[in-house]
Amino acid sequence: MMSLTKGELQKFESGLQPTALAQSTIPAEVIGYGEISTVFQIQGDDQNAYKRLPLFNNRKVAEDYTQIYDSYCNYLKQIGLNLPEDKTVIITHDQRPVVLYIVQRKHTPKRFAHKLIKTYDEQQFAELLKRICIEIEKIWNFNSKNIPKIEVALDGQLSNWILTENNEVLYIDTSTPLFKINNIEQLNPELILKTAPSFLRWILRLFFLKDVMGRYYDRRLVYLDLIANLYKEQRPDLIPIAIQIINYYLNADEKPFNIEEIEKYYKEDKLIWTLFLAFRRFDKWLTTKILRRRYEFILPGKIKR
Repeated sequence: MMSLTKGELQKFESGLQPTALAQSTIPAEVIGYGEISTVFQIQGDDQNAYKRLPLFNNRKVAEDYTQIYDSYCNYLKQIGLNLPEDKTVIITHDQRPVVLYIVQRKHTPKRFAHKLIKTYDEQQFAELLKRICIEIEKIWNFNSKNIPKIEVALDGQLSNWILTENNEVLYIDTSTPLFKINNIEQLNPELILKTAPSFLRWILRLFFLKDVMGRYYDRRLVYLDLIANLYKEQRPDLIPIAIQIINYYLNADEKPFNIEEIEKYYKEDKLIWTLFLAFRRFDKWLTTKILRRRYEFILPGKIKR
């Protein structure tokens, strides 16, 4: 795939000002935020999106992550999911973390599922959701045949899916490679903690990290999160039909979803992520204003929930 050269990415990273993007040497636009990454469109390349992960203490750790990332993408393709064309680039810089860029072929923003539903009626939404559920079910069908040797997870939220102009469903959230081999998580959980404020990491490590990563291996929790995300996307009117469709996929021994459970889950989830973002903003202030250090992460502005 044609993209910026490693030298051009090196120049971009060298001139990047995470806390003052407008002052960066090479102009770039933030087009998305992930759990551990920021997604850029960089001047000079309007064909690709660049996911920036400033997480690594040295090149070896970044190379290990790249291998895990490649394995995860290969498993997803083997399972039958469609992924955008991609590649990885490792950038090193003196006195800074090693940065990994995941370069993905860019697609029209309005084709993302969470954008499409802004104007969809109930029937259009139902058709889209059914297609996404078919993709998600491929994961659990694969796991049922391969656990404990291999177990694959994913985040099913609408923002992670694209319906292309060619009517193909793509899954794009590959930057957090979640899979187990013989019940052993392959992604080092400490990398997830890199995005958290340093003063919170011990409590997250002790009480929450296992649950945060584990939720993506639980089909019911993946679907619960998907439905509840409709509140954030300002389409709570679609929740009843989402419940009806997704209850179809639950096993006979699983409790069907209801409005009360969805609402309770979303309120708790909203509180957790609102507090977490507030702590990250405080950490940014502490790092830059008090400690006078460079803050590597780019935080979103106010999120409408």
